Amino acid sequence: MVVTQENVAVNGSRRLSPQEIADTLRDRIRSGDLKAGDRLPTQAELAEEFGVERGTVRQALRALQEDGLLSNVSKGSPPRIAVPSATGSSEPQPTMVGLAPRLTAAFADRHVRIDAACLTAETLMLALSEPVRAIHEGRVHPESISARILLPSRDINLAFPISVEGGGDDDPVHQRWLAQRNAQGQVLQHNLRSLRASHGIDVRVTFRALPFTPPVKLYLLNGREALMAYYLVTRRAEDDGTGPLDMYDVLGAESLLFSFDREAGRRDVAFVEQSQMWFNALWETITTDLTLFE
Repeated sequence: MVVTQENVAVNGSRRLSPQEIADTLRDRIRSGDLKAGDRLPTQAELAEEFGVERGTVRQALRALQEDGLLSNVSKGSPPRIAVPSATGSSEPQPTMVGLAPRLTAAFADRHVRIDAACLTAETLMLALSEPVRAIHEGRVHPESISARILLPSRDINLAFPISVEGGGDDDPVHQRWLAQRNAQGQVLQHNLRSLRASHGIDVRVTFRALPFTPPVKLYLLNGREALMAYYLVTRRAEDDGTGPLDMYDVLGAESLLFSFDREAGRRDVAFVEQSQMWFNALWETITTDLTLFE
């Protein structure tokens, strides 16, 4: 590091840079000296400890916030060490593993809002069983649940799943996908709407049809968290009872789920906000009403 007049104290000793202060605090977090949920000292206390101005401390704290290590960074009170996600790890996990705990955490709010864009509702349907069970067991008590779900239209040529040899609406792979889309959506809708009768929760479930095949699955929870996973295309065969189906398909439940939380820093805030804007724009413009046929 080049020492300049700006980072030399009056007594001749070198002042620490914001990056060096951030590195020191980062080491304390990683070593366990500062634990998840702990409050940091005040900016004044940190400035005195490191022998710098408060502005330097603020820059260091912003760097840690952008790295997702701090939450509640504001002028009003000292920030806290960020608490890991309910999955128990900040590392991406397979969608089927990572989604249910995040949904359960979201259902702790009084008013739950779920926006999802996906190829079918299978993963969401299965993952919702955990928060629904938490409601029945009295562990969470939402007053309202709003679910908006975007699924591909039955009238488009999907990019996947599709027969290796190609095909139109009569393609057995397309018909298989359509039956799964409808059945899974109906189960999801029933399981949520049943909470209205059993617990008096105001439940609204709405589907709209996408005019394209989504390359990723996206879940937006309470406008606060965005969860995204890529659809990884693979070639596989499956026997539908009439013979093997050779298809290009995706194993969405196994794809890694990446989490972006508004409290994790500016980059996550931007991702959550842009994802919500993207979803809202699709919902309000080029999508159409979707009816789940029996």
